[in-house]
Amino acid sequence: MPKVFEWRGYRFYFYAHEGTPLEPAHIHVRKDGKEAKFWLRPFVSLAYNRGFNGVELKRIAQHVMLQRDVIESKWNGFFNLK
Repeated sequence: MPKVFEWRGYRFYFYAHEGTPLEPAHIHVRKDGKEAKFWLRPFVSLAYNRGFNGVELKRIAQHVMLQRDVIESKWNGFFNLK
């Protein structure tokens, strides 16, 4: 489970096995037993949420938007894409 980064106690990561065929680029976020998944393209969007409230989701989504290039670079490097 490669960790991309941590921010304000949130852990941003993806799984080493993200499906066959590989799912489109996305990021999982976890904190205090809560978890969410965000798709990165064509725009940052929530795939699922398990426990985060609306304020947290908005804050996380904004951070994912700011860090999308970093996340995609780590994703592409790990999965040998591009």
